[in-house]
Order: sequence, then structure tokens, then C-alpha cells
Amino acid sequence: MPIGLKQKEAIVADVNETASKALSAVMADYRGVTVGEMTSLRRQAREAGVEVRVIRNTLAKRAFEGTEFECLKESLLGPNILAFSLEDPGAGARVFKDFAKENESFEIRALSVGGKLLPPEQIDVLAKLPTREQALAILMAVMQAPVVKLVLSLIHISEPTRPRLIS
Repeated sequence: MPIGLKQKEAIVADVNETASKALSAVMADYRGVTVGEMTSLRRQAREAGVEVRVIRNTLAKRAFEGTEFECLKESLLGPNILAFSLEDPGAGARVFKDFAKENESFEIRALSVGGKLLPPEQIDVLAKLPTREQALAILMAVMQAPVVKLVLSLIHISEPTRPRLIS
């Protein structure tokens, strides 16, 4: 059953709103993926804070207008599934990469971060980005290191030197 103009406008507006809030997007060809596998992919994506959408290419092109994902327009060929990472920029890439390992027919086509189109070979770079919690832990370790070194140096200096017996 064909969808009407009002429904198409609602879909475009919804995807545009999601794309405006997203930190990154990953696009893949889902031909050959069964319904059960697709349901599993959607469940994994929800748990990771990723919104997965299947949308017609013409509607996706309109939805991407005015967002940083306009660069994906040229990659919209054939049936595509899009993963928008809303909280963690690498979450969508991790979900799609793990799913692609299990399903040979699932092919990652393009990535977009910060308004730049990345080739599918860059999926590892995006997937290995630390989560927010990991990034904060790394930052805290970097900030804490000079203080710890200073304290250890002060302790070492303040200790009286003890004569050492040579045996």
C-alpha cells in the first residue's frame, strides 16, 4: 500500500529531527538479512542507545537536508539501513560491526561523523572510539597523574636519608 504525502512529510520530519540530534551515522545494505536477524539487530541497537531506521532513499535525501549527514546523500543506493548514534559516537559503528561479523550478507556502506563522509573501511576507527565513561576515566587519569607524581616526589624528598650498610 503506497504511503500518502502527509505520511512522507512526517517520516522526513522525524528522520530530520533524529539526524539533527545524532553524533554519527552508519549506513549498511541489509539485503539477505532475515526478519529474525533484523529484530535482533534492532534490539542490540536499542540497548546501545542507537536509533535504527529503514527509509526510502528519496525521503532520506530530503531528511538529511540541513544536517551534518548531507554527505551521505551520494551513498544512498539500493536498500539501506541507517544507525544514528545519539549518545556515543561509536555506538552505531560497534553494533553494525558486530552484526556484520555474524551476517556475511550485511554490508556496511558508509559512515558519517562531524559532517564528513568516511569509507566503510574506517568502521574500526569509529567503533574503537571510547564511550563517554571511558573517555572521562582517561581524562581523569591524565589530570590526576601530575598531582600523584608531585606527591610522590615530595614524599621522597621529605624522607630522611638513611645510611645504607654495605654488606
